[in-house]
Amino acid sequence: MSKQQFQTEVSQLLQLIVHSLYSHPEIFLRELVSNSSDALDKLRHLSLTDEHLKSLVGSSIAPPRIDLVLDEAAKILTLSDTGIGMNEEDLIAHLGTIARSGTKNFLSQLSGDAKKDSNLIGQFGVGFYSVFMVSDKVEVFSRKAGEEKTFKWTSDGKTGFEIAEVTGDEARATAGTTVLIHLNEEGAQYANSWRLQEIVKKYSDHIAFPIFLTYDKSEWNAEKKESDKTRVTEQVNAASAMWQRSKSELSDEDYKEFYKSITGDYEDPLFWFHTRAEGTLEYTTLFYIPAKAPLDLYQAEYKGGIKLYVKRVFIMDDSRELLPQYLRFVRGIIDSEDLPLNVSREILQQNKVLNSIKTASVKKILSELKHIAANDKDKYALFIAEYNRPLKEGVYGDFANRDTLLELVRFKSTKVDGLTSLAEAKERMQSDQKALYYITGGAESMLRNSPLLEIYKKKGIEVLILDDDIDEIVFSSVPKYGEVDLKAVNKSNASDDLKDESTPEQAEELKPLLEKIKAALGDAVKDVRASTRLADSPSVIVSDEDEPSARMRQMMQAMGQKGMPELQPTLEINPDHEIVKKLLAHSDDAKVADAAWLLFDQALLLEGVPLKDPATFVQRLNRVLNQSI
Repeated sequence: MSKQQFQTEVSQLLQLIVHSLYSHPEIFLRELVSNSSDALDKLRHLSLTDEHLKSLVGSSIAPPRIDLVLDEAAKILTLSDTGIGMNEEDLIAHLGTIARSGTKNFLSQLSGDAKKDSNLIGQFGVGFYSVFMVSDKVEVFSRKAGEEKTFKWTSDGKTGFEIAEVTGDEARATAGTTVLIHLNEEGAQYANSWRLQEIVKKYSDHIAFPIFLTYDKSEWNAEKKESDKTRVTEQVNAASAMWQRSKSELSDEDYKEFYKSITGDYEDPLFWFHTRAEGTLEYTTLFYIPAKAPLDLYQAEYKGGIKLYVKRVFIMDDSRELLPQYLRFVRGIIDSEDLPLNVSREILQQNKVLNSIKTASVKKILSELKHIAANDKDKYALFIAEYNRPLKEGVYGDFANRDTLLELVRFKSTKVDGLTSLAEAKERMQSDQKALYYITGGAESMLRNSPLLEIYKKKGIEVLILDDDIDEIVFSSVPKYGEVDLKAVNKSNASDDLKDESTPEQAEELKPLLEKIKAALGDAVKDVRASTRLADSPSVIVSDEDEPSARMRQMMQAMGQKGMPELQPTLEINPDHEIVKKLLAHSDDAKVADAAWLLFDQALLLEGVPLKDPATFVQRLNRVLNQSI
C-alpha cells in the first residue's frame, strides 16, 4: 500500500468543496454518472476497434451498464460501471492531480464570497471531487480493460490518499470502476431510493447506457398487515441517445439537463442548435453555448468540448479537428453515420466527410448567432460579453466566414455607449465620410484620450475603440467592411481624406522648423511633418500603413519576437498649436532641439511607449522649465 499527498491545487479545491460552495450537493451523483458514461463510451469504442479487447468481450469485459446500490441502514452508496477502468497510474493521475493549467487561474479568481465562488466552481467543473461534499470516506476499486489487477484508492478528502492492489472478494471480475461512498451527515439525505431516482431522472436520464438502482423496496403484505422489504433492481433512466430524438419530442428542460450531464456545468446554457442532416451525408449535431466562458479558454492546452460519435458509438472528445479553434468554447456532440469506427486523430484532419460536417457546422453556428443578434439583442449581449474575443480570432483566421464574423463582433465607440456593430457604425457615417475609422494600441481610457482622435471629434466623426490586445493584429488584415474602407487612425494615411487644405505660404513657412526638428531627432524618427489630425495637442506619432504600431511592437517583443527593427515612427506636429507657433519665431537652435525632443517624448508617452532614457528626458524638461519661469 502506498500513501500519497494530494497535489496542492487538489487540496485547495477539496477544502472549498467540503465547505459547501456548491449550491446543490446532489450534483455529486451527476458527476459520478457522467464519469461512468465517459468510461463506457471509451471502452465501447475500443472493444470495436482493438482486436485484443474485442476478444475479451463477454469474459473480462461485461455489457455496458451503470449500477447504483444503496445500503440505507449503513448509509453507503455504491456506484459501479463496466467501463474502461483504471490501473494504479491512472488512479494517481485522475484522482490525485489536476493537470489543467486553468486550475491555478481558477483558484486565483476566488474571492472568499461563497455564493460568487460557487459560480466559479460550477464553471470550472471539479467532477469526481464533488463526492466529498456528501461523504467522509470514499473507496474506489478499479480494473483496467485488458489488465488483470484491481487497485483500490481510498481517501477522506482532506490531505491525501492510499492506493493498494486488492485480491479476493474486493477484486473486480471484469473491467470497470466501483465507487464506495460512505455518506456523511450532509449526504445522509441521499440514502433514500426515491431521492436517488429523482436525481438520476433530473440529470442523467439521457445517458446512453442503462442505469440500474438496487435498493430495499417496501411492499404492503395484506396477510401480515405490515410492509415487507424486498431487494429489487430497477432501471431508472431512459438510456437513449437524446440527440437522435426529434426536436419536437424534446423540451427546453431536456436540452438543459443533457447539457449539464455532458459538461459538468450547473448553469443553463445560453442557447443551443440541434441539426439533423440527411442526403449525401447523414449526421446529427447538437451544439451548446455555455453561459460563461471556461476559465482556461485562453490557455494553450485548452481542449474543446465536442464529442464525436459514429452511429452512436463514442470516438473521441478532445480533437481540435471537430470545430475551428476560435469556436473552442462550443460544447456538444457530432454523430456521423458515414465515418468509420476506427477513425483516428491523424486521419480526421484529412477526412473529407468530417471536413464537410465541420464546414457545415461552422456555417450553422454562425448563422444561428447572426439570427440571435438580430432578434434577441439582450441575449446576444450576454454572448458577446463572454465570446467577443474568440470571434475576433475567427476574423483573423477564417477567411471563408470573415464577412459573417465581421457582422457578429462588437466594438466600443466614441459615439455610443456600450457596444456597437460595424453595420450600425456604417449607418451613422456622415454623408461625405469616406471610411470607417478605428483606434488600437492600449487601454480604453488611453485610447479615448488620444490626440489622434482630436480631428475626428472636431468633425463629429465616429471612431471605434479597439482596446483588445489582439485587435491590431486582427484588423490590420481587414481592409474593408463590405465596400467601405476600414482605417486605423494611428496609421500615417488615415487622415488624408480629412485634410483642410493649407496655403502654399503656410507650408513654406513651416518647412524650416520641420527640418530643424528632424535634424534634432535624427534616426529616432522616420519623418517629421505637419499634422492634419490634431486640434488641441502639439504632437503625435504615427506608423506607416505596413508597419506595426509602437504598442504592437512592444507586444511582439514581450512575446519573444526577435529581429524587430528599432521603432522609427513619423512625428506629426500641429501647426496651429501655440507651442509650434512660438517655435517658428525662435532662433535659438538649442532650445528648438530641447522642444523637439519633448514633443517627441510626450507623443511616445501618450502612445504608452516607455522612454529609453528617462533621466535625459527629466534633465531636458527641467532645463525648459527653468527657462520659462
